[in-house]
Amino acid sequence: MSVIRPFRAVRPIVERAHKVASVPYDVVNTEEARAIAAHNPLSFLHVSRPEIDLADGTDIYSDEVYERAKQNYQQLIDEGTLITEEAPMLYAYRQVMGEHSQVGVVAAFSVDEYDNDLIKKHEKTRKDKEDDRTRHILTLRAQTGPVFLTYRSQDSINELVSAFMEGEPLYDITADDGIRHTVWAVRSTDALVEAFKAVPALYIADGHHRAASASRSRAASKEENGKHDGNEEYNFFLAVAFPDNQLKILPYNRVVKDLNGLWAQEFLEEVKKVFDVSEGGTPAPDASGKWSMYLNGKWYGLSLPQGVTKPDDAVAALDVSILQDRVLDPILGIKDVRADKRIDFVGGIRGTDELEKLVNDGKAAVAFSMFPTTVDDLISVSDAGGIMPPKSTWFEPKLRDALLIHAI
Repeated sequence: MSVIRPFRAVRPIVERAHKVASVPYDVVNTEEARAIAAHNPLSFLHVSRPEIDLADGTDIYSDEVYERAKQNYQQLIDEGTLITEEAPMLYAYRQVMGEHSQVGVVAAFSVDEYDNDLIKKHEKTRKDKEDDRTRHILTLRAQTGPVFLTYRSQDSINELVSAFMEGEPLYDITADDGIRHTVWAVRSTDALVEAFKAVPALYIADGHHRAASASRSRAASKEENGKHDGNEEYNFFLAVAFPDNQLKILPYNRVVKDLNGLWAQEFLEEVKKVFDVSEGGTPAPDASGKWSMYLNGKWYGLSLPQGVTKPDDAVAALDVSILQDRVLDPILGIKDVRADKRIDFVGGIRGTDELEKLVNDGKAAVAFSMFPTTVDDLISVSDAGGIMPPKSTWFEPKLRDALLIHAI
């Protein structure tokens, strides 16, 4: 059973929505956010990354950063850019990127179900990032960016959502990156709430830190509320749930800055001991169980040696795990990909040309192009209670911040 709840969204007025809605706070750094929002005072980056309005070098976790976030958020409300819905609603949210389209349901989801692992995770979170978003939520008393959830597709939900999409959309905007975002308000919510009760489990696709921060902010709010009854808005978190068969996962590629003291030919010979290696490989592997490696201006194809099969364990069987266990750790000496500064990760949206450029420019010594992890992989790992290696999935398109905000 999955609980969803309508909520009174704080949202931009229609004519300013394209100015307010922004990329997620965690896909840009301070400099990138400052450049994007420089000529747009309505950009929600002034709230989600408020250090862009302070002096260069400001500690992004300092008191003045959160105070500026609060001021900027309140200003959007005071000037009428952000309004609050009169009644609780659900929403249908469609994204179109090229020929790919996906439609999710925007709702308030249960923190209890997250805490009890009925909303399943596949990533570890970092305390500093949790601390940041928890404080951001508590300062604004709002969740401003949605968690990205998925679930096994249900015909009953698909039919309801399709019917809602026949009406006039609330928003229909195309962002600067060419991705189209269309939102429909769902005022008659009972049927959709009931349909989600048949969903046995939800899975976090992207947004683990946001979900964890919602849980932590609920704990803090509960402690402060002597009359807590479990029905308060802080017991729920903002998310968009997409059916699994609509999602698009791109590869999360790897680049390594040096060869751990080996010459290129020595390194290649070591790789040949653990993989079948073919010269003239394609920049992107065409199936799971294959890898492409860029070294000294050449692409090589890698595959498991004949007679070697993937492990039975859901996590160990991932392509990213096999590469780690066979090459990154034993040959390149990278034990902890979270902490080792010699490895970096390149989202698949940037293409394999970026891998070639990094190696050709001397910023990396070798690059590995991955086949995308699948949604089935994600669900299998989550169901097993496993944790994927860092940077295993890159979901695209990204949800926009501030189209719909959940006040707590």
